[in-house]
Amino acid sequence: MRIFKYTSLVAIATLTLASCSSVKNMAVPTMDTAVNITSAKLGTVTEEQSKHWAHADLATDTIPGMSLEKAYEFLEGKKGTTVIVGVVDSGIDIEHEDLKDVLWMNTKEIAGNGIDDDKNGYIDDIYGWNFLGGNGVAAPEQLEITRIVAKLNPRFEGKTIEEISTEDKADFEKYQEYVKAYEASGSRHFSTLERLVEIEKTFNAVKKHIGKSTLSLNDLNAIQTEDETLKGQVQGLTALYGRGLDEEQFNEYYETQKKNKNYDFTFDGRAIVGDNPEDINDVVYGNGNVIGSKDEESHGTHVAGIILATRNNGVGMNGVATNAKLMSVRAVPDGDERDKDVALAIRYAVDNGAKVINMSFGKNYSPNKEWVFDAFKYAEKHDVLLVHAAGNDSKDIDVKPNWPNDSADKVVEYVDNVLTVGAMSLNHDENLPANFSNYGKTNVDVFAPGVQIYSTVPKNEYAKYNGTSMASPEVAGVATLVRSYYPQLSASQVKHIIMNSGTKIDMEVLVPGEKGKKAYFSALSISGKVANAYNALLLADKMVNGK
Repeated sequence: MRIFKYTSLVAIATLTLASCSSVKNMAVPTMDTAVNITSAKLGTVTEEQSKHWAHADLATDTIPGMSLEKAYEFLEGKKGTTVIVGVVDSGIDIEHEDLKDVLWMNTKEIAGNGIDDDKNGYIDDIYGWNFLGGNGVAAPEQLEITRIVAKLNPRFEGKTIEEISTEDKADFEKYQEYVKAYEASGSRHFSTLERLVEIEKTFNAVKKHIGKSTLSLNDLNAIQTEDETLKGQVQGLTALYGRGLDEEQFNEYYETQKKNKNYDFTFDGRAIVGDNPEDINDVVYGNGNVIGSKDEESHGTHVAGIILATRNNGVGMNGVATNAKLMSVRAVPDGDERDKDVALAIRYAVDNGAKVINMSFGKNYSPNKEWVFDAFKYAEKHDVLLVHAAGNDSKDIDVKPNWPNDSADKVVEYVDNVLTVGAMSLNHDENLPANFSNYGKTNVDVFAPGVQIYSTVPKNEYAKYNGTSMASPEVAGVATLVRSYYPQLSASQVKHIIMNSGTKIDMEVLVPGEKGKKAYFSALSISGKVANAYNALLLADKMVNGK
């Protein structure tokens, strides 16, 4: 009897394991998700609807959202498991009223004792880790192209091809290409600064003339002069005020531009950090302060809220996911992120239990892309789904560079756990793709709402932002829902569930950045679809439960 019971238990266990294994090995089927509708709102919604249009259902609300409320109706009575979501971004206000109740906490670490209690290499990492250093301060940085040119300037700046040795000619030619790219990228920035300098001089000249330290529109209107130069200055400033920009607002804008270090060759964004960004083995840097600057960093807080702002708490807004915990990993500065920080941020999130990681960042150059490739592979090995914003340059990333990417050659994916997301508007017509969104039939997987997305910003406030940075967390939220209620499914399966279950859009749309050129929406991404939470759950349920 005892032997029979043991044998039976083994058999049952074997059957259970076989069942799990069979689910893991299942190919993800496709769904017929076309929606026939002729009365879409075409971008006209109420103020209240605009705050959560991304959650609407195209068929019932005539708003092309992700059918989130319909998804939650499907989940009624079902129990999910907790999913840790890593948000690799700028600082996140973890004290926000809509985020403070969904924080991941490292219970193996004792706060404030200055000891690495859990021996994971990070001291006092209670809510995540800050790879950008500092304590409550902003993190300005250069663009990657600036760093590349600055590194090569000592070798090649001011030289001609005749002065370059044979062995250095290939590097010199690349340097010339980089300089051109730097100048093209920075031309608008530099011209803006030049214009701002001239406006500042104009303000100072007029204030000196009237003997005041500040200048109002009434002051300008009261000036009587025959001096043609002064007349022109007054007219220019009057026009500026007429556009709603007074002296105080001008000064605020000018200060932000002066703080911009994107194109500054001499700026050292790592001085506050203290590491060697060119050494992937130099890992002892940063701190546990994941908030960053509440005054100057709002991106990460906005992204986090989209995914998992506390639902139905009577304040603010509802995030996409439930049963989720926010792990904040600060690695995205005001400029281009470092490959080293991205790679280590992903590894940190994976090692500490994240099953979904959102990455709302990107750049045109990646000198140490192999570090990020390895981190992607590490995440895949540990069954972690990475959700990445496609970028906001209105370009085809099948042709033009966009990093990080899950394909070194823009053709063959080296991992199958990365979802790249383009942005769409609420216009169910030719304007459906956001005009800023990147796209690509090979390198963008799916689209999601990314225009005028309402979410959390620091100091218990809320705002509407645009970007693929907003579309990516919408999809990360859907992925979190699927992983919570159907934990049997792998990261790869969740990726393909979201792609295969999205709402099919069968119409011609304006191609971003192509001045009136049209193409079928299906040509802008691999799936040709818009992420749909309800459909994703239906497909996941069918795979797991056979229903």
